[in-house]
Amino acid sequence: MTIAMTDEAVDQIETVASNEDVDLDETLLRVAVVPGGCSGLTYDLGWDTTVQDEDTVEEHDGITVVLDKKSRLYLDGSELHFTDGLDGDGFHFSNPQASRECACGESFGV
Repeated sequence: MTIAMTDEAVDQIETVASNEDVDLDETLLRVAVVPGGCSGLTYDLGWDTTVQDEDTVEEHDGITVVLDKKSRLYLDGSELHFTDGLDGDGFHFSNPQASRECACGESFGV
């Protein structure tokens, strides 16, 4: 697998999907790396219904995850976490490909 997901991340994705009336049997979670942030690249999570030709499709506890070719290279070996405590609220990646991260952890560089 290209990425791993903690139980907390899976639970939160299911909660968000339920709150937004998203059917996870028909909708994919697209995980991408896009230009931006103070370190050059940032993570993007969003709903999608289409798999492109060069996408990689992974299954994580009933959640279908789709990554484009470029994002797959940047995210290989990463783990998606979710925290809601004092250390920061939201989704965060532990990414072994990142050589630097901004102070808030929202963007990275390679």
